[in-house]
Amino acid sequence: MVVTGPHIDGQDEILTPEAMDLLAGLHREFAARRDELLAARHQRREAISRTGTLDFLPETAAVREADWEVAPAPADLRDRRVEITGPTDRKMAINALNSGAKVWLADFEDANTPHWRNVIGGQLTLRDAVRRTIELTTPEGKHYALQDPDNTPVIMPRPRGWHLDEAHLSLDGEPLVGGLVDFGLYVVHNARELVQQGRGPYFYLPKMESHLEARLWNDVFVWTQDRLGIPQGTIRATVLIETIMAAFEMDEILHELRDHAGGLNAGRWDYLFSIIKNFRDAPGDHTLPDRNAVTMNAPMMKAYSDLLVQTCHRRGAFAMGGMAAFIPSRRDEGVNRVAFEKVRADKTREAQAGFDGSWVAHPDLVPVCAEIFGSVLDGDNQLDRQRDDASVTAADLLALDQTPGERTEAGLRGNVEVGITYLAAWLSGNGAAAIHNLMEDAATAEISRSQIWQWTHNGATLDTGETVTRELVERIVEEEYAGLVESGAYAAHLPLARELFVRTALDDDYADFLTIPAYAEIIRAGE
Repeated sequence: MVVTGPHIDGQDEILTPEAMDLLAGLHREFAARRDELLAARHQRREAISRTGTLDFLPETAAVREADWEVAPAPADLRDRRVEITGPTDRKMAINALNSGAKVWLADFEDANTPHWRNVIGGQLTLRDAVRRTIELTTPEGKHYALQDPDNTPVIMPRPRGWHLDEAHLSLDGEPLVGGLVDFGLYVVHNARELVQQGRGPYFYLPKMESHLEARLWNDVFVWTQDRLGIPQGTIRATVLIETIMAAFEMDEILHELRDHAGGLNAGRWDYLFSIIKNFRDAPGDHTLPDRNAVTMNAPMMKAYSDLLVQTCHRRGAFAMGGMAAFIPSRRDEGVNRVAFEKVRADKTREAQAGFDGSWVAHPDLVPVCAEIFGSVLDGDNQLDRQRDDASVTAADLLALDQTPGERTEAGLRGNVEVGITYLAAWLSGNGAAAIHNLMEDAATAEISRSQIWQWTHNGATLDTGETVTRELVERIVEEEYAGLVESGAYAAHLPLARELFVRTALDDDYADFLTIPAYAEIIRAGE
């Protein structure tokens, strides 16, 4: 095993001999299967490009039709009415743990830049958070600590998706799998402690594209529990349904993880990204309106939401709603009033649709979400609400052409401005960036650049009748970039952010994930 990242204070407390041994075992046991599954993704994408369609798998029909349920949830995971998400930055972690939420999603994925300092620092944060000893004193002398150590949210880390490697750690010349590093370091340092507390190591799993990928995670869980000597079923995982392929395999994913499943989450922003990415060059017109115009009331999004709740509750699993990303303004109450109304409407829709809880990005939204779900819950959750009224077909999930809204120059400009701004923040080490009173993560930049790619390569027209061309996008990039330079935010990283965004938004060779070339730049910079 070779460590190539710059030395971080506390690193030796995380990269212990036991931890390195576990990571090596995980890599030798599972990395090759991960590689095979990534190759299978490309084959499936090529089929969508040829046919322009997807369907439920005929070979797994028996799983969908049979009566079965996942293992009952442990006591500390039965009430999930409000979950707060965020990176593993120490200050934000303490704020999340003091928020009053039921769960804290500690993010090593889309809200985190995988600088080595974040990979190691995040594990140090979680170690202290699990033991409820976490605190921070800033250089300015401000002190942060837990307000009620005996009453903190359940911690659920989100490791990186299968597609990302950890270039700072290699075994026999191969980089380790990023998700296995995040998972392995957390369980080796915290699983036994959590069991002693009457809790357990619980996770969110991102960007899954098939039940075979869920099977791999399940095998990882079984192997790890044996290795650490903890009971099988101790690990629990909630899967984000944030790819269009996974939407067709919700039953199968839960079935593969049935002894370890905690539920499914409607990861709607990455879901939109997945739709655009996978149908970007498929036969027919699959272009969507401005990203902000695609709401959960669009027919294809409502179908996805209804199917998720129905599937989860039929299988005894929790259905978790999507993100409320609004960050309250300290200066403009008018902005807050409008935004809180939208948040209330969105959470009310989810509660009435049968979800068992939902996500927020800011502590001020925790009481709002808790109140709305509390008004419909008769107990801890809505598992008894079966949603037999929902009848969702493949055509419903793929009804892109029924999405209301327009393609506008303002939407195009927004994609450019927010995309470059977020990338600059990401390159600086901040994966959860506050932009226009919203907490943005990598999904925003992915949608923004993918939509521009699709519009440009399909000759889409704006509501003005103007065709979206490379020349139009480059002119708008020039204009928006000038404004960003003038603002002074993330100034040192803006030139590279612009170059990366333009390359991934306009080049004929479409990058599957924006974070892969961006990560290469981090490694090149020695971070």
